[in-house]
Amino acid sequence: MALAGKRILIIIGGGIAAYKVLELIRRLREAGTEVRVVMTAAAKHFVTELSVASLTGSKVFSDLFSLTDEAEMGHIQLSRNTDLLVVAPATADLLARMAHGLANDLASTLLLATDKKILVAPAMNLRMWLAPATQRNVRTLKNDGVLFVGPEDGDMACGEYGPGRMSEPANILAAIDQALKGNTALPLPPALRREGGALMGKRVIITSGPTHEPIDPVRYIANRSSGKQGHALAAAAAAAGAEVILISGPVALPDPDGVETHRIETALEMRAAVEAALPADIFIGAAAVADWRVANTAEGKIKKGFRPPGFSLVENPDILASVARHGSMRPRLVVGFAAETADVLAHARAKLERKGCDIIVANDVSAGSDVMGSDENQITIVTRAGLEPLPRLRKDEVARRLITRLADLLPSMPEPAPMAKTGSGSDV
Repeated sequence: MALAGKRILIIIGGGIAAYKVLELIRRLREAGTEVRVVMTAAAKHFVTELSVASLTGSKVFSDLFSLTDEAEMGHIQLSRNTDLLVVAPATADLLARMAHGLANDLASTLLLATDKKILVAPAMNLRMWLAPATQRNVRTLKNDGVLFVGPEDGDMACGEYGPGRMSEPANILAAIDQALKGNTALPLPPALRREGGALMGKRVIITSGPTHEPIDPVRYIANRSSGKQGHALAAAAAAAGAEVILISGPVALPDPDGVETHRIETALEMRAAVEAALPADIFIGAAAVADWRVANTAEGKIKKGFRPPGFSLVENPDILASVARHGSMRPRLVVGFAAETADVLAHARAKLERKGCDIIVANDVSAGSDVMGSDENQITIVTRAGLEPLPRLRKDEVARRLITRLADLLPSMPEPAPMAKTGSGSDV
């Protein structure tokens, strides 16, 4: 674990699950972690400052306006002199204040002022968790990059059963370890995870976003791609129960929940990441991989002169074709994307044969299509059996329908047979 020598700031919210935090603190301390704790006023109704201080071996903070605390630490410094902030239990009230940027006590002020990752472990009545307001707040926080662990289904102090029970200390500890390692592949909340889903037990590799091929330290060659469709596919596959490995180029999007995300820059790095992630049941090449890279990247910034600089281009590896012709390591379903500006379906059919994959997802990105970077897409699923056009939909709905289609097709696909690899081309 990546816990030894790390500094964790735990914010204890006011809920009956606060008693579990005492066990979490004990385990963190055993792992060699320095733990500081902030308690909300409501938290003191469930656990005592003395219990918390005895386990952490340090003072417990609670008062935003304590002159002593301000002299010793300062609330801004307290929020930043740490490696990770953990909110447990994260009540509906705390989530709402975080989502709306309120700062009316020490806990909410620290959460707003921090420049570190935040991991929350929600705990509340199931009706509160499922309430539209809470779910809106959760979506807002996830879009802001806040990490979640749980909640889980279980018995509650109110006598009801359902989603809203705080994750057990061991699960929170594992989530803390992953967050500190920079891996945000935290477990999906049960409300989003489909136990027994259509892809339960399957492994799916998805590429997303562009690649950036450097010309010099400040310039690069790239294809246009926001990564929205690829990331939506990763989220949909995870929601269907799959183990998902997302290999993403540079995008301005948060990592999807429940997904193992690897961030890369270049086509060569993407190919290496894909090779390392194999084998898999399904491969979806949604990334807009640059066709070429510069043969000799300049070590320093190329300065403007009287004429533009000349440089040689070499073709990038064809990731999609390589995966489709990977012999015994070939996924049972290999899916590529064809973003075209003219003769869309003809080019898609040709790409299907040329790459050796099972499905091409074709879309029109010509001027006026308003697909690049938008939240909507219109695709046609191209197989050797024919065409399956979809209407214009939000990209998350496109992803859901495509993942459902792949789950239906997967049982009929034969196990891969050894195939010879072919030469490379661009995987766009």
